[in-house]
Formats: sequence, C-alpha cells, structure tokens
Amino acid sequence: MGATGTAAGARSGTLPVMTAEDREATRAYYDEFGDAEWNRLVGDVAGRVSLEVHRRFLARFVQPGARVLEVGAGPGRFTTELAALGATVVVTDISPVQLGLNERYVGSTEAEAAVERRELLDVCDVSRFAEGEFDAVLAYGGPLSYAFEETEAALRGLLRITARGGVVVGSVMSMLGTWRYQLPGVVKVAAAFGEEANDRVLATGDLRHLAGSAHVCQMFRAGGFADLVSAAGGRTLAMSASNWASLGDPDVLADLEADPDRWTRFLEHEVAACAEPGAADGGTHILFAAEHA
Repeated sequence: MGATGTAAGARSGTLPVMTAEDREATRAYYDEFGDAEWNRLVGDVAGRVSLEVHRRFLARFVQPGARVLEVGAGPGRFTTELAALGATVVVTDISPVQLGLNERYVGSTEAEAAVERRELLDVCDVSRFAEGEFDAVLAYGGPLSYAFEETEAALRGLLRITARGGVVVGSVMSMLGTWRYQLPGVVKVAAAFGEEANDRVLATGDLRHLAGSAHVCQMFRAGGFADLVSAAGGRTLAMSASNWASLGDPDVLADLEADPDRWTRFLEHEVAACAEPGAADGGTHILFAAEHA
C-alpha cells in the first residue's frame, strides 16, 4: 500500500485514517503483482497444502446452486473452485489487471460458464448490491486485510448483502503465524525500521508502522477478528489456520508429496490440525466463516 501518510505516524505510534490514496496504492500493488498471484498457492509444497486447506474449508459452506459474490478474486484460483461446487459467481477485484487475468485463466475453461459477470470492486464499498442479494460471499486472499479502520464496516457490508442463512467465507493475514514463519525477515525489519516500530507491528498487526514499506496491510489475531465479526452483527461459524505442520521443513514435505498414500494421510491430518481452536493463529492466514448473528 506504499508509505502514504505513514512516516509521522510510525514515529509517534499513531496512524492516520485510511485515505483514498491508500486504496489506490492497494490497487496499484495488485496490478503490479500480476501473474504472481496465480502462482502464489502452487509454487511450492507449502502453498499447495494451503490451497487444499482453503478448498476444503470453502466446500463446507457453499452449496450447489448458490449465487456467490467473490471479492478479491484475483486470477481465479477460487473462481474455478466455486464453479466446481456448482455455484454461479459475480467475480470482483480492486485491480483491473487481476480481473483481466481472471478472464484469461478462467475464460478458457469450463468454469467460465459459472461466471455471471466481472467488475471492479473495493471490499469497503458494496453499496451497489441489494440486501440479501447473494447466498454466499467469498473474500479469500485477504482483501479485508487492506480495510484497516474500515474492517468492521466492510464486514457489516458483506453480511448485509448475504441472505439470511447464507455465509461469508474469507481469509485475513495472521499476525502470530506470520511472525513465527517469517521470523528471520521480522528480525531484519526490526533492524531496518527500529525495534519500537517492530514492537508496534507485533502489538497491532498494522504494517503502516513501517514507514516507507513497499507493501502494508493489517494482520490479525483470531480472537480479535472474531470480535470484529461480532461487532459487525455476525457470528463466527468456524475458523482455521491456512497451514500448520506444512510451514516446517520443505524437504520433508517434498518427500511426503512424492508418496500418494502418505500425502493423502498428511493432508487429512493437516486440515484437521488447522481447524483446532488452538491452531487458528498458527498459519500465515486465518480462514473464517460467518453468518448473521
């Protein structure tokens, strides 16, 4: 999201309210990210495990025939999953580049038949949609991690456009899991930006404390995010880490993946572990499902 308006705040420990310029920086970041988003969940073994955890979590809550709004759809990894589940999809993203990639990757497959239309959308403004218009909303890939002070209002908006009995499924970036997994990088960040700025990030999950950082977002703790869901008028149905044991030794993971029987068993154990209440903070992302309270 760039460094807009963050330098003074990082020094003082306070932060400005999110601006339209900040939203434009988010759009620009994902425009530039481009094709890398398509490969993010398949480029290594840990990513492929995370993709499977996401797929199975989604399948618990989307029924055949459901009409789904997909927010932050990117190039279409989960657009195709929604189509496979028998849903029809309104595909949206804040980035026109990502929408174009979605049309390229999904448009040449059978999943395109499930796509109702594609349009630009900021998760913070779903006012164009009617109350209860969708059976489900999907917000994978962390679009809510860029809403900052507007996260509660954004959640309220997603719940508003979800029918009673429907569900909002999504993911946000995990503070504790990312700290654990990216500890070498966190140490470098502390050296570059100062220990006080690093302390504020660990306390709040807000990367805007790192003045000048090329990419900023809001990371969450599972309990705090569940509180936001409640404040927005929702009830958390389920939470899951995006990964657990699969954040370990990549060579061991590669050996497991090479053996179909062991790999099947590992995935079953991994999905179950990620769903344990004590594990929700342990992955790089927190998956959630919420309904009207």
